[in-house]
Amino acid sequence: MNLLQAIILGIVQGLTEFIPVSSTAHLVFASRWTGIYEGNPQQVTATIAVIQLGTLAAVFVYFAGDIFAISRNFIRDHWHFFTRKRRMRFSGTGGIRPLWLSEESWLGWLVIIGSIPIGVIGIVAKDFIEGAGTKNLWIISIMLIAVALFLGLAEAVGEKRKDIRHLGIVDAITVGLSQVMALLPGASRSGSTIMGGLFAGEKRETAARFSFLLSIPAVTASGLLELREALRILPKDSFTPLLVGTIVAGVIGYLSIWFLLAFLRRNSTAIFIIYRIVLGSILLTLLWMGLISPSIS
Repeated sequence: MNLLQAIILGIVQGLTEFIPVSSTAHLVFASRWTGIYEGNPQQVTATIAVIQLGTLAAVFVYFAGDIFAISRNFIRDHWHFFTRKRRMRFSGTGGIRPLWLSEESWLGWLVIIGSIPIGVIGIVAKDFIEGAGTKNLWIISIMLIAVALFLGLAEAVGEKRKDIRHLGIVDAITVGLSQVMALLPGASRSGSTIMGGLFAGEKRETAARFSFLLSIPAVTASGLLELREALRILPKDSFTPLLVGTIVAGVIGYLSIWFLLAFLRRNSTAIFIIYRIVLGSILLTLLWMGLISPSIS
């Protein structure tokens, strides 16, 4: 992989990671177009996962205040609970947040709970995720359309009333299970989790913010694991371009977070739904006519 290929992948990752249009799908397109590693699925998967660390860094920077507050209060509240032996009384969100937990600590627990499903499935399905099947355009096309339809349904039936302080265990489980869909190419991590948040009755901006916070454990784990794998399987001369691509992804990803949160305060996800359906339909048509190959190579 050369410097230009890495920059292209970084731009694509930064633009699409947080917008609900599937970064994996667009990275697969970009990797095929640029011809990196001659389509080797393991090397492409490792490259994509490492570049995602750039957009993960963007989340850390953008939500630094939230992350610091969650971490500080989580440690403080649990320290006080065990040292002062407080009684387990519940209130807060729907009567299920313990009184001794602050809203920030509770949000930390919701991120932990919501991360369990993708953590378990990710480990069990690791070989499939890294294989050529997750780069197949038939799967990508179908998932682009399927998640678009579900996202449209969530927009139609979701109550859109919950702020971030109103989230509970149901939200964590619903959004966490929805995040599992992101293991399939074309689903989109942000698209599937925002969809889950809307189904749970969250406001659009709330669903997006929780989606970004929930991405931290999963993307960190997968990125670091793939970084170790990348050090083993990628050519040595690709590490400098990979670093550049990761930095580019981080800068553009930060701007994408700002854009999406501002956009969802006043707009629905309709434009992304339409884009997904149009792109998926075009790909299905091209595949059906035999004009493009479904495999990465």
